[in-house]
Amino acid sequence: MAVHIRLSRFGRKKKPFYRIVVADSEAKRDGKFLEIVGTYDPLQNPAVVRIQQDKLQAWIAKGALPSETVKSLIKKQATPVAA
Repeated sequence: MAVHIRLSRFGRKKKPFYRIVVADSEAKRDGKFLEIVGTYDPLQNPAVVRIQQDKLQAWIAKGALPSETVKSLIKKQATPVAA
């Protein structure tokens, strides 16, 4: 069983909101998941990314692989924006 960290879409039509979830790689995009580790709201200006670092690091230590999109969101959250 391969475990991935990926986005799960919520919200309504034309108003997306995403949860960053840990799920089995064979599960549907919005299907069963093991744990919620964060959220991503692309409609805010700037986009809001909230990740619980302790949960994320625990799953990565167990061998969970983040998707390309989640990798980029982790990098965005890690680098502070200069004002």
